[in-house]
Amino acid sequence: MGLMRLFYYKYLNSDVIKGFDRYKYSSQDTSPFSNYVMHPFWGWLVQFLPRWLAPNLLTVTGFLCLVVNALLAVYFDPEMYASSAEYSQFPAIPAGFWLASAALGFISHTLDGMDGKQARRTGTGSPVGELLDHGLDSWTTLLYPMIAHAVFGRGRFGVDPGRLYLIYLAVMGQFYLSHWEKYVTGVLFLPWGYDLSQVALVGLYLATYVLGTDFWQDFAIGDFTYPDIAVAVVYGGFWTMCVPLTIYNVAKAFRAGTNRKSGLVASVEPLAAAFLLLASSAAWAYYSPNNVLHASPRLFFTAFGTVFTNIACRLIVSQMSQTRCELFNTLGCLYCLTVAGLLLRRSSLQFELACLGCLTVVAVVAHLHYWCCVVRQMLDHFGLRAFVIVDKGVKAK
Repeated sequence: MGLMRLFYYKYLNSDVIKGFDRYKYSSQDTSPFSNYVMHPFWGWLVQFLPRWLAPNLLTVTGFLCLVVNALLAVYFDPEMYASSAEYSQFPAIPAGFWLASAALGFISHTLDGMDGKQARRTGTGSPVGELLDHGLDSWTTLLYPMIAHAVFGRGRFGVDPGRLYLIYLAVMGQFYLSHWEKYVTGVLFLPWGYDLSQVALVGLYLATYVLGTDFWQDFAIGDFTYPDIAVAVVYGGFWTMCVPLTIYNVAKAFRAGTNRKSGLVASVEPLAAAFLLLASSAAWAYYSPNNVLHASPRLFFTAFGTVFTNIACRLIVSQMSQTRCELFNTLGCLYCLTVAGLLLRRSSLQFELACLGCLTVVAVVAHLHYWCCVVRQMLDHFGLRAFVIVDKGVKAK
């Protein structure tokens, strides 16, 4: 019980709690693939689930599938060289990993699509479920690129850590802009590319299981490699669809007077913390005296991605409660100060890696504490339990 008291810290003040009491979910999904393929499939599949099964259990199970998949990738490919043809000294990833990745990816995506339908089916939808769902989704932006990278490695026909960092910026940028868009407009405009990308990843893993990683170690079209095409698709989608549509929807809300925040300054405040993280991580990635991004890419992305997740989760809380988002993020400031100190001091690689390791541990522990405390506080407020459906009118203990 003494240990559990650590998770009874109240991050949410009374204004935020009252905001959640007034919250109503609003979204738009105009993707033909999602509406005509995925949603009918999930709607059919959810009928086979027992009604006592809590939607949150589907959400967390789907997320844990990705965590297991990422841990397997780290185990079989710790240095991210295993699939590179010119680095034969690194053991190849077992073929079974790709079959497992396809299965885990499919299960994760399916459960993520079914949790909301199960909530509506059982009449147990609540702000807690959405908060848990979108909060865990923010952390999957760290996991997806890390798993997919194992297909190509970081050799001549692979993706070096510098390019992988740019992919992370696009993936995380799309997630953050979608929720910032909802922060301003009150509507979550679901991106077209999400469901397509999940199905594509499952197909990529199955193809790798059948063809082997050597298949991707060649040119695809002319002088373009397969990773070149993948990066072009990711960035093309981000800059041609995500960014313009976000700007359009926000501008439209301002013109119609339906924006939820009074004034431009209040609307763009959530971008400050994200921009600070972007600037400091880019400086560390490209100006590290010891090239720490290439020395330990997994550790670098874990630290960067976890801080991003904390910033995104706080935006989601503010967006759902209709309260003002904090201008700066504590973990983001710690990250920035660490980077500034390392770049100015220009220490040895061992010292820089030690600082990166400590920063990663602090970020993961701090974010887990924040997230567990916030979810527990919300469950207590609404009289719910995380993984058990509580009868209506019965207050959860």
